Amino acid sequence: MAFIDEMTMHMKAGNGGNGVMRLKHEKGKEFAGPSGGDGGKGGDVYIRAVRDVHILVKYRHEKEYAAERAEDGGNDSMHGRNGDDFILDLPIGSIVTNIDTGETYELLHEDQKILVLKGGRGGFGNEHFKTSTNRTPKEHVPGMKGQEGDFKVELQIVADIGLVGLPNAGKSSLLNALTRASAKTADYAFTTLEPNLGECYGFIIADIPGLIEGASEGKGLGHKFLRHVKRTKMLAHLVSLENEDPLVVYETVRKELEAFDKDLAAKHEIIVLTKTDMVTPERVNEVEMEMNKKCPNSEIFTISILDDAVMKNFQDDLLKLLKVVK
Repeated sequence: MAFIDEMTMHMKAGNGGNGVMRLKHEKGKEFAGPSGGDGGKGGDVYIRAVRDVHILVKYRHEKEYAAERAEDGGNDSMHGRNGDDFILDLPIGSIVTNIDTGETYELLHEDQKILVLKGGRGGFGNEHFKTSTNRTPKEHVPGMKGQEGDFKVELQIVADIGLVGLPNAGKSSLLNALTRASAKTADYAFTTLEPNLGECYGFIIADIPGLIEGASEGKGLGHKFLRHVKRTKMLAHLVSLENEDPLVVYETVRKELEAFDKDLAAKHEIIVLTKTDMVTPERVNEVEMEMNKKCPNSEIFTISILDDAVMKNFQDDLLKLLKVVK
C-alpha cells in the first residue's frame, strides 16, 4: 500500500436552504396570511483524528468534498431540513492548513473533532416578516452560501519512540521484534520507503525511513520523513556494527537531525548498537566504550534480534524508560 503523508483538497460546507413565500389557504379564506417557512442550515465540515496512518490513501483520487445543502422552507411554516455535516477522517498527527485563510488545525488525540467550515444559514420565509402593519408580506430571503476553501493536509506521526539511523541499520527488524508489525526486511542493503508503526504494551514505536548525509537539505527522502521525528517522545539511534566506524555513523545522523530542527537535539535519546552477531565480542565492547565516552548522557544498548534473552531484557529496559520520559 502506498504511503501518503501530504495532500491538498478542496472542501465546501453546505449552502443554507432558501426561505419561501407561501400563503395560508383556509376554508372560506383563500389568503389567510403568510406561511412560508425558513430554510434549513447547511451542513458543516469537520476534521476528525483516527488511529490509521494509511487513511490518506482513500482520498488520493478524489480532491473535492462537500457537506450537504439544506432543504428549502415549506408550506404551513415548515422549516427546511438541515444539511448533513461532512466529517473528514485524518490520521492522528495531521496538520491541516486552510490555504485561503492561513488558519492551521492540529489533530493530536484520537476522536478529536474540529470544525473547519461553517454551513450557510437558512433564509427566512415570508412568515418571518409578518407585522401588525404588514399582514401579508411577500419578502423571503435565500439561504447563505457555506464556507469553502482549499486545504493542505500534512501528517507528522505521533509516536512514543522513533527509530532513526542510516539505511540498513536494522530499524524494521527491531520494530518487528518488539511489536507485531510486519515491516519489510531483507538480507541486502535497502531503505524503507515509508514509516512503519507498531505497538508495544500500549506504546507506539515508529520506524522512520533511513536517513543519508544531506537529508536535512532535502537529499534522499530528505524533509519528507525527517518531519515525522518531530513529535516522537524519545529517539532511538540505531547504529549497525557492520559499519567500519559506528561513531561516525551516529554523528552523521545526529548532525542531520540537528540541522533539520534544533529542538530534536533536546529529545531524550538512546543509542542501540545492532547486528552485534556480525562482529566479535571484543569489537562490541570496543564500540560500546567509544560511545560511552562520546555520549555520556545517553543510554547505550547492544542487541541481537537473534538472541531472545537479549531482546527480552532490551524490551523491559525500553518500557521502563518510556514510562518516565515526558
